[in-house]
Amino acid sequence: MASAPMDLFRLDGKVVLITGGANGIGLATASLCRAAGATVVLLDRDAAALAAAEVGGAGAPVERRTLDVADEAQVVAVVQELARTLGRIDVLVNNAGIAIRDATVRLSRAQWDQVMAVNVTGMFLCAREVARHMIDSGTAGAIVNTASIMGLSGGGIYPNIAYQTSKGAVVNFTRALAVEWAQHGIRVNAVAPTWVDTQFIKPLTQQPEIMARIKAMTPLGRVARPEEVAAAIVFLASPAAAMVTGHTLAVDGGFLAQ
Repeated sequence: MASAPMDLFRLDGKVVLITGGANGIGLATASLCRAAGATVVLLDRDAAALAAAEVGGAGAPVERRTLDVADEAQVVAVVQELARTLGRIDVLVNNAGIAIRDATVRLSRAQWDQVMAVNVTGMFLCAREVARHMIDSGTAGAIVNTASIMGLSGGGIYPNIAYQTSKGAVVNFTRALAVEWAQHGIRVNAVAPTWVDTQFIKPLTQQPEIMARIKAMTPLGRVARPEEVAAAIVFLASPAAAMVTGHTLAVDGGFLAQ
């Protein structure tokens, strides 16, 4: 039991790996985790963005590794190296993701495979390798996957079939791993964000009619800020969520409540 209520939200002494960590939700999560006392490792395939990423929150030095989550050999090597050099891995934030927004009849097989490789296979590879370390070391860790409201709804604003399918897979991936790994003390949860004000939705922000529809379909009437999603991730990774596993937490301004 924590000595003070807010200690339940601390991550002191923990090592947190964040994929897609160079910007957006990943970078916001890194800043909150660091402020909560964690050692943070940013993982991203964009080496330039990774080097330029500024992590807020006073704390331990920030580690950075270039990683393409869809490359199995890279994932295995990077996780093994981090476990060896840092001595432990307590939290994985499985956040890397891509989208190709186009009509289904125009979407190529190569584009479909590209989205699945990152959003589903990459998430599997990272979770598998981190869990192997956690199980071998006896770490009661936490994994938080980034799903989406598009994994829990049909969307309807614009076609995005590969992304929607992949995020639906993440929701059940989360449930299945939570059940399988509970015996090892590993909790697996997900967040399902609405549209978030990041580079990820920049093509949409340049279309006023689409943004107007998004806001009209969101009871709170706006898109989310990265730190609002990051706060939910930190909660799920923290001792405050010790009895929460297999859950997908919507951070959506009420979108799914309608």
